[in-house]
Amino acid sequence: MNRRARWVWCVLLAMLGVTSLRAHTLSESISSWQISAGHVRLQFIVPDLEAKRLSKTGDVVPLGNVIGAYLKEHVGASAAGKPCAIALGPRAMASVPGFSNIEFEFACSDNLNIKIHSSAFYEFVPSHVDFARIQDDAGHFYEELLTHDRQEVAITGADAGSPLRNAGLLEFVRLGMMHIFTGIDHMSFMLGLVLISRRVRDLLFVVTGFTIGHSLTLGLAVTGILRPDAQYIDALVALTIALIGAENIGDSTRHPLPVALGLGCLLFMMAAAKALGAGISLPMTLLIGGGIFSAFYLLLTGQMRDAGRVRLLVTLVFGLIHGFGFASNLLEMRLPANRLAELLVGFNAGVEIGQVTVVLGAVLLARLFVRLHLAMPRPLFTDLAASFLVGEGLYWFLGRTVALG
Repeated sequence: MNRRARWVWCVLLAMLGVTSLRAHTLSESISSWQISAGHVRLQFIVPDLEAKRLSKTGDVVPLGNVIGAYLKEHVGASAAGKPCAIALGPRAMASVPGFSNIEFEFACSDNLNIKIHSSAFYEFVPSHVDFARIQDDAGHFYEELLTHDRQEVAITGADAGSPLRNAGLLEFVRLGMMHIFTGIDHMSFMLGLVLISRRVRDLLFVVTGFTIGHSLTLGLAVTGILRPDAQYIDALVALTIALIGAENIGDSTRHPLPVALGLGCLLFMMAAAKALGAGISLPMTLLIGGGIFSAFYLLLTGQMRDAGRVRLLVTLVFGLIHGFGFASNLLEMRLPANRLAELLVGFNAGVEIGQVTVVLGAVLLARLFVRLHLAMPRPLFTDLAASFLVGEGLYWFLGRTVALG
Protein backbone atom coordinates (compact mmCIF):
# COMPACT_ATOMS: atom_id res chain seq x y z
CA MET A 1 0.00 0.00 0.00
CA ASN A 2 1.53 3.33 -1.07
CA ARG A 3 1.87 6.22 1.34
CA ARG A 4 -0.94 8.28 -0.17
CA ALA A 5 -3.38 5.40 0.19
CA ARG A 6 -2.27 4.82 3.77
CA TRP A 7 -2.89 8.47 4.64
CA VAL A 8 -6.39 8.20 3.14
CA TRP A 9 -7.08 5.13 5.26
CA CYS A 10 -5.82 6.92 8.36
CA VAL A 11 -8.18 9.86 7.82
CA LEU A 12 -11.16 7.61 7.06
CA LEU A 13 -10.61 5.43 10.12
CA ALA A 14 -10.16 8.45 12.39
CA MET A 15 -13.50 9.76 11.12
CA LEU A 16 -15.07 6.34 11.68
CA GLY A 17 -13.77 6.35 15.25
CA VAL A 18 -15.39 9.72 15.81
CA THR A 19 -18.78 8.81 14.39
CA SER A 20 -19.09 5.40 16.01
CA LEU A 21 -18.29 6.30 19.61
CA ARG A 22 -20.78 6.98 22.35
CA ALA A 23 -20.83 10.65 23.26
CA HIS A 24 -19.13 11.85 26.42
CA THR A 25 -21.04 15.10 26.60
CA LEU A 26 -19.61 17.82 28.77
CA SER A 27 -22.51 18.06 31.20
CA GLU A 28 -22.16 19.01 34.82
CA SER A 29 -23.59 20.99 37.71
CA ILE A 30 -22.46 21.96 41.21
CA SER A 31 -24.49 21.61 44.38
CA SER A 32 -23.64 22.83 47.87
CA TRP A 33 -25.37 21.10 50.81
CA GLN A 34 -25.24 22.25 54.45
CA ILE A 35 -26.63 19.90 57.11
CA SER A 36 -27.49 21.46 60.45
CA ALA A 37 -29.98 20.60 63.25
CA GLY A 38 -32.51 18.85 61.05
CA HIS A 39 -32.23 21.40 58.25
CA VAL A 40 -30.63 20.93 54.86
CA ARG A 41 -29.72 24.03 52.90
CA LEU A 42 -29.00 23.60 49.19
CA GLN A 43 -27.54 25.91 46.58
CA PHE A 44 -27.73 24.32 43.14
CA ILE A 45 -25.56 26.00 40.49
CA VAL A 46 -26.59 25.35 36.90
CA PRO A 47 -24.40 26.34 33.91
CA ASP A 48 -26.28 28.02 31.07
CA LEU A 49 -25.54 25.00 28.85
CA GLU A 50 -27.61 22.82 31.16
CA ALA A 51 -30.30 25.44 31.74
CA LYS A 52 -30.92 25.72 27.99
CA ARG A 53 -31.97 22.08 27.95
CA LEU A 54 -35.07 23.13 29.91
CA SER A 55 -36.26 25.60 27.27
CA LYS A 56 -38.61 24.64 24.45
CA THR A 57 -36.12 25.52 21.74
CA GLY A 58 -33.00 24.37 23.61
CA ASP A 59 -31.06 27.52 22.76
CA VAL A 60 -32.21 30.11 25.32
CA VAL A 61 -31.64 30.28 29.08
CA PRO A 62 -35.03 30.08 30.84
CA LEU A 63 -35.98 32.32 33.74
CA GLY A 64 -34.94 31.42 37.25
CA ASN A 65 -38.45 30.35 38.21
CA VAL A 66 -38.48 27.79 35.39
CA ILE A 67 -35.14 26.35 36.50
CA GLY A 68 -36.32 26.36 40.11
CA ALA A 69 -39.56 24.55 39.25
CA TYR A 70 -37.59 21.87 37.43
CA LEU A 71 -35.11 21.41 40.28
CA LYS A 72 -37.95 21.26 42.80
CA GLU A 73 -39.04 17.99 41.18
CA HIS A 74 -35.54 16.53 41.00
CA VAL A 75 -33.57 17.44 44.14
CA GLY A 76 -34.24 16.95 47.81
CA ALA A 77 -33.36 15.34 51.11
CA SER A 78 -34.84 12.66 53.33
CA ALA A 79 -34.53 11.65 56.98
CA ALA A 80 -35.28 8.18 58.33
CA GLY A 81 -36.75 7.26 54.98
CA LYS A 82 -39.21 10.18 54.88
CA PRO A 83 -38.87 13.16 52.50
CA CYS A 84 -37.84 16.44 54.10
CA ALA A 85 -40.34 19.21 53.48
CA ILE A 86 -39.33 22.31 51.51
CA ALA A 87 -39.12 25.15 54.03
CA LEU A 88 -37.72 27.72 51.62
CA GLY A 89 -37.43 28.03 47.86
CA PRO A 90 -36.86 27.47 45.13
CA ARG A 91 -35.36 30.96 45.09
CA ALA A 92 -33.08 32.42 42.42
CA MET A 93 -29.90 33.90 43.91
CA ALA A 94 -27.23 36.19 42.50
CA SER A 95 -24.61 34.31 40.48
CA VAL A 96 -21.69 34.90 38.16
CA PRO A 97 -22.39 35.34 34.42
CA GLY A 98 -23.05 32.05 32.65
CA PHE A 99 -24.62 30.34 35.67
CA SER A 100 -27.92 30.22 37.56
CA ASN A 101 -27.97 29.74 41.34
CA ILE A 102 -31.12 28.27 42.89
CA GLU A 103 -31.49 28.01 46.67
CA PHE A 104 -33.60 25.58 48.73
CA GLU A 105 -33.98 24.80 52.40
CA PHE A 106 -35.44 21.49 53.61
CA ALA A 107 -36.80 20.82 57.08
CA CYS A 108 -36.28 17.23 58.24
CA SER A 109 -38.13 15.46 61.03
CA ASP A 110 -34.87 14.53 62.77
CA ASN A 111 -31.13 14.50 62.23
CA LEU A 112 -30.81 10.74 61.79
CA ASN A 113 -30.24 8.89 58.55
CA ILE A 114 -30.23 12.02 56.39
CA LYS A 115 -29.75 11.43 52.69
CA ILE A 116 -29.52 13.86 49.80
CA HIS A 117 -30.45 13.12 46.21
CA SER A 118 -30.50 14.67 42.76
CA SER A 119 -31.90 13.28 39.51
CA ALA A 120 -31.53 16.57 37.64
CA PHE A 121 -30.51 16.53 33.95
CA TYR A 122 -29.93 12.77 33.68
CA GLU A 123 -32.94 12.43 31.38
CA PHE A 124 -31.23 14.86 28.98
CA VAL A 125 -27.64 13.63 29.35
CA PRO A 126 -27.14 10.27 31.09
CA SER A 127 -23.43 11.06 31.55
CA HIS A 128 -24.25 14.24 33.52
CA VAL A 129 -22.26 14.66 36.76
CA ASP A 130 -23.15 16.78 39.77
CA PHE A 131 -20.23 17.80 41.99
CA ALA A 132 -21.81 17.84 45.45
CA ARG A 133 -19.98 19.81 48.15
CA ILE A 134 -21.24 18.76 51.57
CA GLN A 135 -20.85 20.15 55.09
CA ASP A 136 -22.25 17.69 57.61
CA ASP A 137 -23.66 18.48 61.05
CA ALA A 138 -20.22 17.98 62.62
CA GLY A 139 -18.75 20.74 60.43
CA HIS A 140 -16.76 18.39 58.19
CA PHE A 141 -16.43 19.25 54.49
CA TYR A 142 -16.14 16.67 51.73
CA GLU A 143 -17.19 16.09 48.13
CA GLU A 144 -19.31 13.47 46.43
CA LEU A 145 -20.08 12.80 42.78
CA LEU A 146 -23.76 12.31 41.95
CA THR A 147 -24.25 10.40 38.70
CA HIS A 148 -27.02 8.62 36.82
CA ASP A 149 -26.14 5.42 38.67
CA ARG A 150 -25.56 7.12 42.03
CA GLN A 151 -28.26 9.72 42.60
CA GLU A 152 -28.44 9.45 46.41
CA VAL A 153 -25.84 9.81 49.15
CA ALA A 154 -26.21 9.08 52.87
CA ILE A 155 -24.92 11.91 55.06
CA THR A 156 -25.72 10.65 58.58
CA GLY A 157 -26.70 7.30 60.04
CA ALA A 158 -25.59 3.72 59.51
CA ASP A 159 -25.43 4.05 55.72
CA ALA A 160 -23.08 7.03 55.83
CA GLY A 161 -19.36 6.69 55.43
CA SER A 162 -17.17 4.91 52.99
CA PRO A 163 -18.29 1.61 51.48
CA LEU A 164 -14.62 0.63 51.82
CA ARG A 165 -14.64 0.94 55.60
CA ASN A 166 -14.90 -2.79 56.21
CA ALA A 167 -13.36 -3.97 52.95
CA GLY A 168 -10.36 -6.28 52.93
CA LEU A 169 -7.18 -6.03 50.84
CA LEU A 170 -8.65 -8.28 48.13
CA GLU A 171 -11.57 -5.89 47.71
CA PHE A 172 -9.12 -3.05 47.06
CA VAL A 173 -7.33 -5.26 44.52
CA ARG A 174 -10.65 -6.03 42.82
CA LEU A 175 -11.47 -2.31 42.63
CA GLY A 176 -8.19 -1.65 40.83
CA MET A 177 -8.75 -4.49 38.36
CA MET A 178 -12.31 -3.41 37.59
CA HIS A 179 -11.15 0.17 37.02
CA ILE A 180 -9.02 -1.11 34.13
CA PHE A 181 -11.52 -3.63 32.76
CA THR A 182 -14.45 -1.18 32.83
CA GLY A 183 -12.49 1.90 31.77
CA ILE A 184 -12.53 1.98 27.98
CA ASP A 185 -10.23 5.01 27.89
CA HIS A 186 -7.54 3.38 30.03
CA MET A 187 -7.77 0.12 28.07
CA SER A 188 -7.49 2.03 24.78
CA PHE A 189 -4.32 3.73 25.99
CA MET A 190 -2.76 0.42 27.05
CA LEU A 191 -3.54 -1.12 23.66
CA GLY A 192 -1.93 1.91 22.03
CA LEU A 193 1.24 1.19 24.01
CA VAL A 194 1.21 -2.41 22.76
CA LEU A 195 0.76 -1.15 19.21
CA ILE A 196 3.77 1.20 19.33
CA SER A 197 6.08 -1.42 20.93
CA ARG A 198 7.74 -3.59 18.31
CA ARG A 199 9.91 -5.48 20.83
CA VAL A 200 9.38 -6.86 24.31
CA ARG A 201 12.02 -4.45 25.60
CA ASP A 202 10.08 -1.48 24.20
CA LEU A 203 6.91 -2.75 25.86
CA LEU A 204 8.72 -3.07 29.20
CA PHE A 205 9.97 0.52 28.90
CA VAL A 206 6.55 2.04 28.28
CA VAL A 207 4.69 -0.08 30.85
CA THR A 208 7.34 0.70 33.49
CA GLY A 209 7.10 4.43 32.87
CA PHE A 210 3.32 4.32 32.95
CA THR A 211 3.31 2.33 36.19
CA ILE A 212 5.70 4.69 37.98
CA GLY A 213 3.70 7.72 36.89
CA HIS A 214 0.24 6.56 37.87
CA SER A 215 1.43 5.07 41.17
CA LEU A 216 2.88 8.44 42.17
CA THR A 217 -0.13 10.60 41.38
CA LEU A 218 -2.63 8.06 42.65
CA GLY A 219 -0.99 8.34 46.06
CA LEU A 220 -0.84 12.15 45.91
CA ALA A 221 -4.51 12.44 44.95
CA VAL A 222 -5.99 9.95 47.40
CA THR A 223 -4.03 11.34 50.35
CA GLY A 224 -5.20 14.85 49.46
CA ILE A 225 -1.74 16.28 48.79
CA LEU A 226 -2.64 17.20 45.21
CA ARG A 227 -6.11 17.10 43.65
CA PRO A 228 -6.44 18.75 40.22
CA ASP A 229 -9.79 19.44 38.62
CA ALA A 230 -11.37 16.09 37.67
CA GLN A 231 -12.71 17.55 34.43
CA TYR A 232 -9.21 18.57 33.32
CA ILE A 233 -7.91 15.08 34.02
CA ASP A 234 -10.68 13.38 32.00
CA ALA A 235 -9.86 15.62 29.05
CA LEU A 236 -6.10 14.99 29.30
CA VAL A 237 -6.63 11.22 29.53
CA ALA A 238 -8.53 11.42 26.24
CA LEU A 239 -5.73 13.52 24.72
CA THR A 240 -3.12 10.88 25.64
CA ILE A 241 -5.14 8.30 23.68
CA ALA A 242 -5.17 10.54 20.60
CA LEU A 243 -1.46 11.25 21.07
CA ILE A 244 -0.43 7.59 21.29
CA GLY A 245 -2.52 6.86 18.18
CA ALA A 246 -0.93 9.80 16.33
CA GLU A 247 2.53 8.55 17.30
CA ASN A 248 1.71 5.16 15.81
CA ILE A 249 0.61 6.79 12.54
CA GLY A 250 3.72 8.96 12.33
CA ASP A 251 5.95 5.98 13.06
CA SER A 252 4.19 3.76 10.52
CA THR A 253 4.09 6.29 7.66
CA ARG A 254 7.60 7.66 8.39
CA HIS A 255 6.11 11.15 8.04
CA PRO A 256 5.56 12.49 11.57
CA LEU A 257 5.48 16.17 10.53
CA PRO A 258 1.88 16.30 9.22
CA VAL A 259 0.65 14.40 12.28
CA ALA A 260 2.56 16.65 14.69
CA LEU A 261 1.37 19.83 12.99
CA GLY A 262 -2.20 18.59 12.81
CA LEU A 263 -2.52 17.76 16.52
CA GLY A 264 -0.53 20.79 17.65
CA CYS A 265 -2.55 23.19 15.49
CA LEU A 266 -5.81 21.76 16.83
CA LEU A 267 -4.81 22.63 20.39
CA PHE A 268 -3.53 26.07 19.37
CA MET A 269 -6.83 26.80 17.58
CA MET A 270 -8.74 25.74 20.70
CA ALA A 271 -6.61 28.14 22.76
CA ALA A 272 -7.40 30.94 20.30
CA ALA A 273 -11.10 30.08 20.41
CA LYS A 274 -11.05 30.23 24.20
CA ALA A 275 -9.41 33.66 24.03
CA LEU A 276 -12.32 34.77 21.84
CA GLY A 277 -14.86 33.59 24.40
CA ALA A 278 -15.71 30.10 23.14
CA GLY A 279 -17.02 27.60 25.70
CA ILE A 280 -13.83 25.62 26.25
CA SER A 281 -13.19 24.37 29.77
CA LEU A 282 -9.41 23.83 29.72
CA PRO A 283 -7.18 26.80 30.63
CA MET A 284 -5.48 28.53 27.70
CA THR A 285 -2.01 27.84 29.13
CA LEU A 286 -2.80 24.11 29.29
CA LEU A 287 -3.98 24.08 25.67
CA ILE A 288 -0.91 25.95 24.42
CA GLY A 289 1.43 23.81 26.50
CA GLY A 290 -0.30 20.64 25.31
CA GLY A 291 0.03 21.76 21.69
CA ILE A 292 3.76 22.46 22.04
CA PHE A 293 4.38 19.19 23.88
CA SER A 294 2.37 17.10 21.41
CA ALA A 295 4.03 18.59 18.31
CA PHE A 296 7.59 18.29 19.61
CA TYR A 297 7.06 14.82 21.05
CA LEU A 298 5.64 13.45 17.80
CA LEU A 299 8.46 15.04 15.80
CA LEU A 300 11.11 13.73 18.19
CA THR A 301 9.92 10.12 18.32
CA GLY A 302 9.17 10.11 14.59
CA GLN A 303 12.79 10.98 13.75
CA MET A 304 14.42 8.50 16.16
CA ARG A 305 15.28 4.97 15.14
CA ASP A 306 15.02 3.71 18.72
CA ALA A 307 12.58 5.81 20.75
CA GLY A 308 12.08 3.23 23.49
CA ARG A 309 14.00 5.13 26.18
CA VAL A 310 12.31 8.41 25.32
CA ARG A 311 8.93 6.70 25.59
CA LEU A 312 9.87 5.56 29.10
CA LEU A 313 9.94 9.23 30.17
CA VAL A 314 6.92 10.26 28.15
CA THR A 315 4.74 7.39 29.33
CA LEU A 316 5.74 8.37 32.86
CA VAL A 317 4.12 11.75 32.13
CA PHE A 318 1.09 9.96 30.69
CA GLY A 319 1.01 7.80 33.80
CA LEU A 320 0.91 10.91 36.01
CA ILE A 321 -2.26 11.98 34.18
CA HIS A 322 -3.91 8.56 34.28
CA GLY A 323 -3.06 8.22 37.99
CA PHE A 324 -5.34 11.15 38.76
CA GLY A 325 -7.93 9.46 36.58
CA PHE A 326 -7.60 6.24 38.61
CA ALA A 327 -8.09 8.27 41.78
CA SER A 328 -11.41 9.73 40.63
CA ASN A 329 -13.31 6.53 41.45
CA LEU A 330 -11.82 6.36 44.92
CA LEU A 331 -12.51 10.03 45.63
CA GLU A 332 -16.23 9.41 45.08
CA MET A 333 -16.15 7.56 48.41
CA ARG A 334 -15.29 8.84 51.87
CA LEU A 335 -12.07 6.94 52.35
CA PRO A 336 -11.19 5.48 55.76
CA ALA A 337 -8.14 7.54 56.66
CA ASN A 338 -6.60 4.82 58.83
CA ARG A 339 -6.54 2.40 55.89
CA LEU A 340 -5.14 4.59 53.12
CA ALA A 341 -1.87 2.65 52.88
CA GLU A 342 -3.69 -0.67 52.52
CA LEU A 343 -6.07 0.84 49.99
CA LEU A 344 -3.27 2.29 47.86
CA VAL A 345 -1.29 -0.95 47.85
CA GLY A 346 -4.33 -3.05 46.99
CA PHE A 347 -5.76 -0.70 44.37
CA ASN A 348 -2.37 -0.28 42.68
CA ALA A 349 -1.87 -4.04 42.64
CA GLY A 350 -5.28 -4.45 41.03
CA VAL A 351 -4.48 -1.83 38.40
CA GLU A 352 -1.22 -3.62 37.57
CA ILE A 353 -2.96 -6.98 37.30
CA GLY A 354 -5.53 -5.42 35.00
CA GLN A 355 -2.86 -3.76 32.85
CA VAL A 356 -0.79 -6.94 32.52
CA THR A 357 -3.93 -8.89 31.61
CA VAL A 358 -4.84 -6.41 28.87
CA VAL A 359 -1.30 -6.30 27.47
CA LEU A 360 -0.74 -10.07 27.54
CA GLY A 361 -4.20 -10.70 26.15
CA ALA A 362 -3.52 -8.39 23.20
CA VAL A 363 -0.11 -9.95 22.51
CA LEU A 364 -1.39 -13.53 22.73
CA LEU A 365 -4.37 -12.73 20.51
CA ALA A 366 -2.08 -11.21 17.90
CA ARG A 367 0.16 -14.28 17.92
CA LEU A 368 -2.87 -16.55 17.61
CA PHE A 369 -4.03 -14.67 14.51
CA VAL A 370 -0.54 -15.00 13.01
CA ARG A 371 -0.49 -18.77 13.59
CA LEU A 372 -3.94 -19.16 12.08
CA HIS A 373 -2.87 -17.01 9.11
CA LEU A 374 -5.67 -14.55 9.89
CA ALA A 375 -3.45 -11.55 10.62
CA MET A 376 -3.31 -8.63 8.17
CA PRO A 377 0.06 -7.00 7.37
CA ARG A 378 1.38 -5.08 10.37
CA PRO A 379 1.60 -1.68 8.58
CA LEU A 380 -2.04 -1.89 7.53
CA PHE A 381 -3.21 -3.05 10.95
CA THR A 382 -1.18 -0.32 12.66
CA ASP A 383 -2.69 2.35 10.43
CA LEU A 384 -6.24 1.12 11.02
CA ALA A 385 -5.93 0.65 14.78
CA ALA A 386 -3.99 3.88 15.32
CA SER A 387 -6.46 5.90 13.25
CA PHE A 388 -9.31 4.57 15.34
CA LEU A 389 -7.42 5.55 18.52
CA VAL A 390 -6.93 9.08 17.19
CA GLY A 391 -10.62 9.39 16.36
CA GLU A 392 -11.64 7.92 19.73
CA GLY A 393 -9.27 10.12 21.72
CA LEU A 394 -10.15 13.35 19.89
CA TYR A 395 -13.87 12.67 20.17
CA TRP A 396 -13.62 12.20 23.93
CA PHE A 397 -11.21 15.13 24.28
CA LEU A 398 -13.50 17.55 22.43
CA GLY A 399 -16.58 16.19 24.16
CA ARG A 400 -14.98 16.80 27.55
CA THR A 401 -13.70 20.29 26.82
CA VAL A 402 -16.01 22.01 24.33
CA ALA A 403 -19.44 23.12 25.51
CA LEU A 404 -21.70 23.46 22.49
CA GLY A 405 -24.99 25.34 22.50
